[in-house]
Parts: sequence; C-alpha cells; structure tokens
Amino acid sequence: MKRSSFLKSIALGGALVTNIDKGPAAQSGPLSQENKPKATLSADLVIAGGGLGGCAAALAALRNGLSVILTEETDWIGGQISQQGVPPDEHPWIETHGATKAYRDFRTAVREYYQKNYPLTAEAKSRKNLNPGDGSVSKLCHEPRVAVAVLTDMLNPYLSTGKLTLLLEHKIVSADVKGNKVQSLTALNRRSKTQVTLAAPYFADATELGDLLPMTGTEFVTGAESKAETGEFHAPEKADPNNVQAFTVCFAIDYRPGENHVIEKPREYDFWKNYVPKMAKPWSGRLLDLSYSNPKTLEPKQLGFHPEGIPTGNNLNLWLYRRIINKANFAPGTYAGDITIVNWPQNDYTLGNLIGASEKDFDKHFERGKQLSLSLLYWLQTEAPRPDGGKGWPGIRLRKDVMGTEDGLAKYPYVRESRRIKALFTIKEEHVGAEQRAAVTGQSAGVKAAAFEDSVGIGYYHIDLHPSTGGDNYIDFGSLPFQIPLGALLPVRMENILPANKNIGTTHITNGCYRLHPVEWSIGEAVGLLVGYASSKNVLPRGVREDKGLLAGFQEFVKGEGVETEWKG
Repeated sequence: MKRSSFLKSIALGGALVTNIDKGPAAQSGPLSQENKPKATLSADLVIAGGGLGGCAAALAALRNGLSVILTEETDWIGGQISQQGVPPDEHPWIETHGATKAYRDFRTAVREYYQKNYPLTAEAKSRKNLNPGDGSVSKLCHEPRVAVAVLTDMLNPYLSTGKLTLLLEHKIVSADVKGNKVQSLTALNRRSKTQVTLAAPYFADATELGDLLPMTGTEFVTGAESKAETGEFHAPEKADPNNVQAFTVCFAIDYRPGENHVIEKPREYDFWKNYVPKMAKPWSGRLLDLSYSNPKTLEPKQLGFHPEGIPTGNNLNLWLYRRIINKANFAPGTYAGDITIVNWPQNDYTLGNLIGASEKDFDKHFERGKQLSLSLLYWLQTEAPRPDGGKGWPGIRLRKDVMGTEDGLAKYPYVRESRRIKALFTIKEEHVGAEQRAAVTGQSAGVKAAAFEDSVGIGYYHIDLHPSTGGDNYIDFGSLPFQIPLGALLPVRMENILPANKNIGTTHITNGCYRLHPVEWSIGEAVGLLVGYASSKNVLPRGVREDKGLLAGFQEFVKGEGVETEWKG
C-alpha cells in the first residue's frame, strides 16, 4: 500500500483549519495548480506530529496563552496510544507519582470516560483505579478510540476559541530555513493534495521518525553508536546507523467460540510461517511460535495462549498481556468476549528500517509488516497449539472497528526508535543504566541515576530494546528512575526547533527507556512550556539553560505546572 494513499485504509477524518491567510492577491486570469499561491497559517508554535508528545506540547503551550498549529499525518491524534494501537507502558508508581499532572489528568479522564459512557458493573464503576482490560502490561489498558476521544476533549476548548489549529491528515513535506532558524514548514493535505505554509517563531518535531530533522538541516544521529563513541557497556563494538529496533503493526482481536472467523490466507503466509529470525545471538526458533527469546537471558522461553483467558500454567497467557476489554468489567451481555491487542514478539518486523526510507521503501516495509501481522493472526486461527491437543482457534475475530481501519491493522506502524538530535547533552547508559551507574559511582547498593541540574521532568522504564534490523536479539536490562535534562531537548546548532517525541538527545541504548508513553508526554510538555517561558523572557530556548537564574526560574515554573523534576525518596 502506498504511503501517499494509505489513508484509503483508515476511517474518514477531517482537519480543522482556521485563520488562513490566502497570500498575495490573485493574479488576473486562471491559475494552474502549480502556481496557485499557498494558503498560510501562522501561530506562536507549530508542532508536527499529533502523538502524545505533540499533544502534550500543544496543551502546555495553549494553557499558557500561546497559539498553536498541530499537524497529524493520520486522522487520529494520540500516536502510539491510538493510531499505533499500544496500551500505555508505564512504571509501577504511575498512580501516585513519576509523571506530570497533565498526564495523570489524561489517565483520570480515560477512566471517567468509561465510567460515564460504558455499562460497567457496579464493582468496576466504583473501582478507584479502573483498568478496563485488566491487561498485565499496564494499570490502564484501554481502547485506542477512547484515547482519541479524551485527547480531543482536552483540546476542544482551544479549538473552539481559535487558539489551536488542528490539521489532521496533513504531512510536513518541506521546510524553509535561514541560518540557524526555521522560517516555515509546508504541509501537504493528504486528502485534497493541496499545500499550506505554516509560519511561527518556534517549531517542534513530534513526528514518529523525526521527519523534520533532515528537512530543516538539524544535526541528528540514527541507529547504534559504537562503544568507543559512548563508552556504554551494552553498545556494540562497531557503530551502525541503520541498526534500529523492530517496528510492529498492531491489531485487535476478540474470540467467538463455535464461530469461524478465519481470514483468507495471507499471501506471504508461507514465508512467515517458516521464517527464523537471523540474529547474532540466536532466536528461539520460528517466529510464529509460542516461544521466544527471554529478553534478559536470550534463552528460549515458552509462552501460553488461550483466548478465553484460562491460565496457561507458568507461562504468560498472551491473550491477557495487552487485553483492553475484560468482559467481566461490564454488564452481562455487553461483550461476547474480551478484546486484546496483538503487539507481541511474534509480529516484530526486523527486515527493514523506516528511518530515512523512501516513500516506496516505507510502503514496502509497512506492507510486509502488515503481512507478518496477518500471518500471525492466520496462524493463531489455524495452527496455534491448543491445550486439548488440537490446532487453531477459528473463533478468533479480527476487530477492524477497534483500529478504525478497513484492513483491521493499525493506522501507522508502532515505531520504537527515531532519528535523534545531536543535542547539547546526550543521555548515556552511564547516567541511567543500573549496572554502569553502579560502576561509575562505586556504589553497590542504593545507587541512583545521575542528577541533572537542568532537569525538567522525570520518568522510568527498564532499558528495553527489541530485536533490531542489524541482527541484535533483545537488549534488556535494568535502569534507574531518571530525570529528563533540558540539554537533551536542545539541538547543538538550531535555535527554534525542538524535539518532542523519541528524537531527543539519547543514544541507541538509552532510547530504550526514554521512549514509552509517560516519558514521551513529559518530553512534549517540557517543550511546550519551554517555548512559552523563553518567549516571555525574550531569549532563545538554549538561553534558558545557559543562564542559571533563568534555568532556576524555568524549573520553578514547570513545577508550578505540575511537572516533577526529581524522584521522591
């Protein structure tokens, strides 16, 4: 499927466009499509990418009086939590601390959405920390569409007042840059094929792959750095800019016992059925199997699968892992069965790199990723081993409505790794990795992550790198609750473009713990607040970090906005 036309497979959406300046007065006589003047939109901040980082940046800027233009390539805002179909991956303390107030407000609003609109059981409705799916991966496993609804509700007041212009189904295709500053971006309406110029004093790259960095000439890195470059314990001996983590095309399924919902055999099924990943440290066997490489030891590890949620002994039942609807939480008869998201080791795609890919190659790998996911579904329906000795679960049904697409697969690949800016400060394993941090500090117990004097947020996740395009198996090891340094959000040269997603100053290794939902939100929120603060002080964002007084003032400002800058205890 062509990237330029992949919207044919997604539910119809729209774009709210306001305050359009039509540009120069029309010339006499008819104009061709090529020489028609572009419309121009202006705001205090232009944000490319409507994922969690982009939405958080927009909300932070908007509540502090700035005007914002927010673009999104698909018809759903929310990024990994919606268009990519990934329930939130969060740390164990998320209910009380370790995230911004705005992110916790979002989580609360998701729960309230279910309590207000869904026929929950009395017990579930009264549960303080409702988890609609009771998935084991998160304390809040929920439907992608609910995330879209909640984020839209959060943005609606600003849409109504005209402070926010939201351009859905718009992709940034070029940039106008002078010296160290971006002047404007050009966005393509993917439906009408018209273009619009977006002008602002500040820009944020919240795209999933760091698309603005090469367009604007912002210095960046990709893939894996060498051990000689970073000194990281887990870095490879040789750098490889094309070695990035797998992406995944997620999908949703439910189970209807006694029914047959087997899909047509995918055209690449024979390939994927027999595919054994080629990795430097061997995979457990065939990819389509109920075994995988233990992320920490790389030894073969068995998994379980039973679509009725029945325990599978000591093995993780994959059905329960990312379950987003547990029918037991709803009034009897509401759901015939549970709904779960399939984002498993078996549909991680390692045969191509989306970063820097041409449109043709992006299309090719996205389509092959879809074929892998459909092959996994077909395998589950026809060949997966059952506890009774039989094969296949024909009652498994692809829930196209959950993902809002015609083919039932996510609107966009779940991207784990992006381009990363060359930043004023780069976060390395020595700053956040448990083992290397202990070696650096000489502490055998009670070791903490590096304390950054310019911290503008906090987060936590273990360092979790999925199998890669360069043939790495899992790289998964302990990290420490960490801070987000302002220096990692500032490019080495460019003055008015900031990263607001997975494209901050991390390494290939530390990206593994800075890429999850609440951290992406915290990054975006810090960027939105930084633009407002720097504008109010009439300094560049880097000037805030360079002046100790301004830095202290900014840190007090973000704390007042509900942002934690250091871990308790």
